[in-house]
Order: sequence, then C-alpha cells, then structure tokens
Amino acid sequence: MENERQSIIIWMNHLKQVRSLKRFGNVHYVSRKLKYAVLYCDMAEIEDVAAKLSRFHYVKRVELSYRPFLNTEYESKKDMKFRDRMDDVQISI
Repeated sequence: MENERQSIIIWMNHLKQVRSLKRFGNVHYVSRKLKYAVLYCDMAEIEDVAAKLSRFHYVKRVELSYRPFLNTEYESKKDMKFRDRMDDVQISI
C-alpha cells in the first residue's frame, strides 16, 4: 500500500540549510528567489515534522498544503449543459 503524502512549504531566511531538510522527507522544490522549499512527508508524521521545522532559527514560517483535502474530480461543462437541457425539455403527448 502506498503511503499518504502531504507537502510542507518552508519559508526560510537563507538557503544554506536546505540540505538539512532531507532528513525530514523528500525535498521536492527549492525557490532561490523567494527563499522557500517544498518538502513531502507522510501524513501521519506531518504535525511532528512541522513542529520540529518551526524551531530552527533559519525558518520564518511553516505552511501545510491543503491539496490532499481538496476535491480534484471535476465535471465537464458539456455534461452539465446537456443534463440541464434534458431537465428543461418536457414531452407532452
């Protein structure tokens, strides 16, 4: 079974310690211009990891991603129009 993963966005003062983030999870992306890193870790450990990261002096703030909790299944606009059109049509005999 695949582990449920969630991302943590870590805003930093400087990027020297980006390598030290590897021990908390997978470093997915690092923005040198905006000084943040995206780290993926297990959802079971997310609160502990966020608390540990926020204690470091080089971390400004830690944000959790809401992506696992969002609905990503969308309906087609064509299907919605067709369904609305079929509801409007009444056949009388």
